[in-house]
Amino acid sequence: MTVIPREQWERERQEYLERVRPWAEDRLTRMSRQQKHPVYDFLFEYHSFRPAHLLRWSPGCNRVLGEAAREDVSWTEFIASGEGLSLPAAAFPRQRLGYLAWATEYLTATLTREPAFGCSGLHEWAMVYRDPNVRHPYVPLRLSGEATDAVVESQPLRCSHYDAYRFFTPAALPRNRWELTRAATTEHDQAGCLHVNMDLYRFAYKIAPFCPSDLLADAFDVAMEAREIDMRASPYDLSSYGFTPIKIETLQGRTEYADLQRLVYQRGQPVRDRLLGVYYELRRSTE
Repeated sequence: MTVIPREQWERERQEYLERVRPWAEDRLTRMSRQQKHPVYDFLFEYHSFRPAHLLRWSPGCNRVLGEAAREDVSWTEFIASGEGLSLPAAAFPRQRLGYLAWATEYLTATLTREPAFGCSGLHEWAMVYRDPNVRHPYVPLRLSGEATDAVVESQPLRCSHYDAYRFFTPAALPRNRWELTRAATTEHDQAGCLHVNMDLYRFAYKIAPFCPSDLLADAFDVAMEAREIDMRASPYDLSSYGFTPIKIETLQGRTEYADLQRLVYQRGQPVRDRLLGVYYELRRSTE
């Protein structure tokens, strides 16, 4: 294992906390005031990693924190030794090896598959199509219900991500190009999809604390950027939250959305590649 001098890992820990603490504290403040946020709540609700967990730093596996004591690390999985604290990759829970194998296959598929940028972000529109019970009832729609439905009907639905597709209204489901299932996720997901890039954060925290926290923060940043674009392209009027719309009902808006998809894809690929490396390291160490 690599031994990290105390001065170095303390600096790494501080840099990580400076990145994530504002988001964690903002979430906790909203919760204490019972305030909802249509954009940022998603990162703590759909992605079930609590603010307290986000604030736990880890160097990842197979690194020794030189001169570290038990109180220096919040994760209980770390093992004390003469040199400090460490987390061997071989300590990954045996009961989760099936998940490890599936996730490695999934990340490899989405890393290497040709990305697609032609969905125009219509999934959020399909979630309100011909249904008065919208997902964010405290936020108005930009267009009337009839005009919103007309946008969905004017373009083909090409959603390839099951966790977006499963929230389509019953009227929207048969309009999609594919009938998606959970079992076929690896077959359909591709890295041009904003939701697939948001899910990099989930793949990072699913193996915490074995995932280095700087990588988890990178995945969180990609998820944040993707989520903002996702909701700016939605049918909701988020101007009161400081978000300008991406008007995908227009050709200009669809072009803007596709350009932003490409930027998220380019930012997400190095994170995906590094995550895959951590998953492979865990698999090798547990075989």
